Amino acid sequence: FKGGDTCEYLLSSGRFLGEKVWQPHSCMMHKYKNSEAKNCLIDKHVVFIGDSRIRQLFYSFIKLINPQVKEEGIKHGNIPFEDKSASIKVDFLWYPEVNGSMRQRIKSWTEGSVAKPHIIVVGAATWSIKIHNGSNEALAQYKINITSIAPLLEKLAISSDVYWVLQDPVYEDMLSESRKMITNEKIDAYNEAAVRILNSSSRNSKAKVKVFSVSKLIAQETIMKSADGLHLPESSRDTNAMILMNVYCNKIMKPIDGSCCQPQPPLTLIQKIAFCFFTLSIFGYLIISLIHRNNYRKNKSCTDLESGEEKKPAISTPNVSTLEMLLHCFCKLGLIMTYFYLCDRANLFMKENKFYTHSSFFIPIVYILVLGVFYTENTKETKVLNREQTDEWKGWMQLVILIYHISGASTFLPVYMHIRVLVAAYLFQTGYGHFSYFWIKGDFGVYRVCQVLFRLNFLVVVLCIVMDRPYQFYYFVPLVTVWFMIIYATLAVWPQIVQKKANGNCLWHFGLLLKLICLLTCIYFLSYSQGAFEKIFSFWPLSKCFEMNGNVYEWWFRWKLDRYVVFHGMLFAFIYLALQKHQMISEGKGDPLFSNRVSNVLLFISIVSFLAYSIWASSCKNKTECNELHPSVSVVQILAFILIRNIPGYVRSVYSSFFAWFGKISLELFICQYHIWLAADTKGILVLIPGYPMFNVLVSTFIFVCVAHEISQITNDLAQIVVPKDNSTLLKRLLCIAGFFSGLHFFSAMQDQSRH
Repeated sequence: FKGGDTCEYLLSSGRFLGEKVWQPHSCMMHKYKNSEAKNCLIDKHVVFIGDSRIRQLFYSFIKLINPQVKEEGIKHGNIPFEDKSASIKVDFLWYPEVNGSMRQRIKSWTEGSVAKPHIIVVGAATWSIKIHNGSNEALAQYKINITSIAPLLEKLAISSDVYWVLQDPVYEDMLSESRKMITNEKIDAYNEAAVRILNSSSRNSKAKVKVFSVSKLIAQETIMKSADGLHLPESSRDTNAMILMNVYCNKIMKPIDGSCCQPQPPLTLIQKIAFCFFTLSIFGYLIISLIHRNNYRKNKSCTDLESGEEKKPAISTPNVSTLEMLLHCFCKLGLIMTYFYLCDRANLFMKENKFYTHSSFFIPIVYILVLGVFYTENTKETKVLNREQTDEWKGWMQLVILIYHISGASTFLPVYMHIRVLVAAYLFQTGYGHFSYFWIKGDFGVYRVCQVLFRLNFLVVVLCIVMDRPYQFYYFVPLVTVWFMIIYATLAVWPQIVQKKANGNCLWHFGLLLKLICLLTCIYFLSYSQGAFEKIFSFWPLSKCFEMNGNVYEWWFRWKLDRYVVFHGMLFAFIYLALQKHQMISEGKGDPLFSNRVSNVLLFISIVSFLAYSIWASSCKNKTECNELHPSVSVVQILAFILIRNIPGYVRSVYSSFFAWFGKISLELFICQYHIWLAADTKGILVLIPGYPMFNVLVSTFIFVCVAHEISQITNDLAQIVVPKDNSTLLKRLLCIAGFFSGLHFFSAMQDQSRH
């Protein structure tokens, strides 16, 4: 930890990821769009002063505002640019040497009531080397001139952003004869003089000229691609312009994936209250633990004075009280949430941009698959989609999704489409699992509903408070929560049709199918009626949960993307349980699911369907078009996988304990990755150990998995306390929870008011 000013890192250090992606040291750089650049620079005046290299930077900068600009200005003259729609003025002033003329222009901005530019970018030296044939006298005069200009620049830096661009190296072999005197040795001498003189007299940190030295590092890697050995290739100067935009605009626009130059966000009122609560929980737990320990020591052993032997106390160690367990859970959770905050809200740990390569995605995939196969064990039961098998399925899918996120593979469309199937498979399991439970058990009690809702939402609610994020930000949890409630409402509404009732009269099966058809009709209607969908979820208090950036479009998009797959899961569960009831499938150990002929035919069709979907997904050219087809066709690969995994008796009788272990904490892994494995709300990568990417991933992954496992245990422990089986106690707890959310809403409203 070297301090919170990531601007210095952005301006001075970094490396290339691949050939064109620049990664600043310790922070993330946002790629600004034209609209964002205009919003940032509205009513601003920017000035570039210097030679042809600065002119290149000027053109790259204004192309961020207007990409249609062509480099048609006078080569050795001033070039104005204005965007009237946003009142932005950007000027290039031709001053190829640091001399009296440049000093006079800069001095004019420091005098009287002359309007000062908001951003000033200055740099020059190669003309001085060229005109004076690289003489030492020219260097001495350069030092004198910079010494006279430096106080003026420092004075301007009090109210404006002033950048001095150091000279880039040249590719000496490509220089023309008239430029042969411009050597890298001379350039280094001029740069050294500029760095030593600038800011030497300034004691005020606000009056510092920012030295733009990162351009040198970029040029060292790319100058070989220069057309003349002097001027940078277009991609390099575009990178410099983007760095300049990040330095100035990040603190104004506050992009999530632009951590460079962003100050640490202030603690909100709700975060302060949460901090106080967790602190009190930690102290409370320590006090109770000390009291219990002292009592235990007093009763631990008593010496019989006559025999001289120790006697064990008649009273055993007292059971842990509900209060102590509650404080213990909140104590651990408080420490974990502190780690979350330090990782992704405080400017303590470094963050880096993702960069996708095929090897960074596929090599870890192969590695975990080999590990998963190595840890193969026999299942306790051999039913289709038994508990071990579904845990295994969740586990390997979650690991693949994690690798997909950290490698930035969303930029590769075939991988993106296959990952969409994995997300759909989670929702398929939601439909299958909850339908099976309600259909077989017939338990529609409040206790069951509260248990499921608590386990799904506890971690996300805590993160919304601690990390100051909306509920919809963790989109998967709202998705499975809403679908659980839809499944519950579909089956619980009159007439309640369960397996026990349907076994007495086959007509009830048709009644259930009618319910499912009604559900499908509603899904179809809402998916093609965005207005109706938004009206439903725009009512308070639903709007507080599902709005993001002031509207529910993001929620509608996420819901629509996998709208049919939960229905498919419910329908599959109904058909499977019906076949099982009528003994039309064989689930004995080692037995194929159907007769040999039927099993072989279904297995062949499943393999062909699985591969056909993969071929289609791999041939996708347009993400929007493929997303439109995805809700209808994703079930093909899901069903194909289920049949391939369950038709052969041996395959159904074994499972991977490695994957199943991860499957048991898959929800926690999915949510925790947002802040303590990835960074900047999943946009980047958390860097605990800079300079060693592989070692960093190993360490951060180990901590991340341990934290997810611990949170899973905390959630299970708290679920037993917060959601008791006794109805009267449960009602009291629900009233307390309602009061908690009312208070949360009150403080949230206060926060919003203070922000406005």
